[in-house]
Amino acid sequence: MPARRIAALYGALVLAFAVVLCRLYLTASNTSYAARAQGQSTVTLSLPARRGGFYDCGGLPLTGIETAWYALCLPGESSYVRLYDAAGADGQDILYQRRNAAAPFLLPVSRDVSDLGLYCYGVPRRSCTVPLCQHLIGYLDGEGKGVAGLEAALDDLLSGTSPSDTITCAITGQGRLVEDTQPVYTAAVTDGQGVRLTISRPIQRAVEAVASQTMTTGCILVLDTATAQVRASVSLPGYDPENVSASLDAPGSPFLDRTLAAYAVGSVFKPVLAAAAMEAGLDDLTVDCPGYTIVDGQVFRCASGTAHGTVDLAAALEKSCNGYFIRLGQALGADAVLEAAQALGFGQSVSVAGSLRAAAGVLPEREALDSPGQLANFSFGQGQLLATPLQVAAMMNAVADGGVYRTPTFVQGTVDESTDQLVEQAPEGTSRRVFSEDTARRLWALLAGVVTEGTGHEGAPAHGSAAGKTGTAQTGQFTADGEEKMNLWFAGFCPADDPKYTVVVLQDAQTDPAHSSAAIFGQVCEALWLLEE
Repeated sequence: MPARRIAALYGALVLAFAVVLCRLYLTASNTSYAARAQGQSTVTLSLPARRGGFYDCGGLPLTGIETAWYALCLPGESSYVRLYDAAGADGQDILYQRRNAAAPFLLPVSRDVSDLGLYCYGVPRRSCTVPLCQHLIGYLDGEGKGVAGLEAALDDLLSGTSPSDTITCAITGQGRLVEDTQPVYTAAVTDGQGVRLTISRPIQRAVEAVASQTMTTGCILVLDTATAQVRASVSLPGYDPENVSASLDAPGSPFLDRTLAAYAVGSVFKPVLAAAAMEAGLDDLTVDCPGYTIVDGQVFRCASGTAHGTVDLAAALEKSCNGYFIRLGQALGADAVLEAAQALGFGQSVSVAGSLRAAAGVLPEREALDSPGQLANFSFGQGQLLATPLQVAAMMNAVADGGVYRTPTFVQGTVDESTDQLVEQAPEGTSRRVFSEDTARRLWALLAGVVTEGTGHEGAPAHGSAAGKTGTAQTGQFTADGEEKMNLWFAGFCPADDPKYTVVVLQDAQTDPAHSSAAIFGQVCEALWLLEE
């Protein structure tokens, strides 16, 4: 009897052993188990992808590059304690949340921490430590995505060109590295693309320096006269693109790109009527100005109510006589004035790049100009008229370029960052003749007189010559003391007899600025002259 029991037990053990062997065989031959085991023993981590940069018209960088560091955190290696000081506040939160993590992860740190016996990897990262064109270029969010300006408008292009570098770790079931192995760093093959702008870095730097010393709110634009390519675009006040939240509640709308926003225009609109009058043969008009003009029972005054006496077109531009241009608008008629404004780009949005566009501004409806008062206001740049500094620059550039209107452009194209070669050209701006070259040259002389003899005398640079037009526009906004805030303009070009650059200066919502817009224009022209030497 005992022998039978022993035999039965032995048989049962043999049977169980056979079942285990079969089970092991089936498990070993099942490839899905092998794949799952491989997934559990290998972890691949991705470093942040590189983002394309911005470059000026000569290929010089407008956005900097710095190194961002990432430490590899492995469970059970006391990396949490060693990384605490280098992690910063955000990193410390991550360390706390993942203190019991069972798999490796990457942690952004403030420096290379390989001296602490940890694996650490440097990644090139876009930097705006010394930002240029900060409003035009815009800024990124905490995840490196563009949220404003060209960063947002071209986000797919800038962020979609580069795959990520990877770190691959062979790990145990506890998440530690397999003995005698190290993390494997694999650099991604990249065809990184950046964007080349029409901006000139030397000109942009010079104009930003002038603006920072002379303005509190406003903007400056510089166009290459022959092409209408934007060489400088400055807007104030600025913000810190590395700490955007610090400017959220700052006064003066620091995130607004004033070059692309619409404002009341004032007398910088008067060259539009002057060109239309020359084309129509009405430029011989003379007007007696007592300091005011009455139209349909409404009184329109010249600045400070100054009586200008008998004025022709040249004197009216030099003295910025509102009464003269009211009469000139009446002589031309509403249709001619409106058509001249439309031909010079007013009321039309300009594309900057991608989804980014300048405001269209406001042109009065044709029916509104049947009102004599509305036509009078429109004729010297007030009333319903709103325009962007970019539109004013394009108008003045048409004068400087011999009567040819060119749509301003900001982007030259896409550049291969590995070769610095332009790989895709951006569309060129449209161009059209809007008045004759003879009209343009006659306007050059008249606008030069504004600088040498008239209201724009502060716009004369120390070297060379310049021409242009002042403008003071009512805004309907008032200070607590009841003083109206004004938009103060100067639009012109230099040199006066052979224009190379068109320059627009706007100081918005001002009451008593430290410097006139004409004086700021003069400093910009002087800076341009120095750069040419």
